[in-house]
Amino acid sequence: MTISVGDKIPAATVTTMTDEGPQPVNSEDFFGGRKVVLFGVPGAFTPTCHNQHLPGFVRHLDALKAKGVDTIACLSVNDVFVMDAWAKSSGAADAVTFLADGNAELTKAMGLELDASGFGMGTRSQRFAMVVDDGVVQMISVEPQAGQAEVSGAEAILNAL
Repeated sequence: MTISVGDKIPAATVTTMTDEGPQPVNSEDFFGGRKVVLFGVPGAFTPTCHNQHLPGFVRHLDALKAKGVDTIACLSVNDVFVMDAWAKSSGAADAVTFLADGNAELTKAMGLELDASGFGMGTRSQRFAMVVDDGVVQMISVEPQAGQAEVSGAEAILNAL
């Protein structure tokens, strides 16, 4: 069952890269007590993710913060080292928190997994964006078609806030 408005973010552990190396992140702690825009992508460095989805959130960082967003986070079913390389190469490391969901634990718990085995990518995340306030989903948009970042793009989220 797919997570929806009014649902609490499920308990799961993802990973982020810090100066001290990979660190586990408990979803309940991460989303608790603040407003987070979480966007999920099928894969780091993939064309739509890298060229359209991520850049919009970097470009609109200040406008999103002005609407009360505390944190912007990107979730992908990639390992923490790939997510760290993407954060650095994209120049988005200071704007976005990159969350590696290497085993798709959080992605599956939210019902947002995607079978991309036909493309040799295995289990991935659907492309989505949501606003989470103190751990509760306030809005969510899932892209209906592959290769698009429209309903889950930064502009759409900004307009919804």
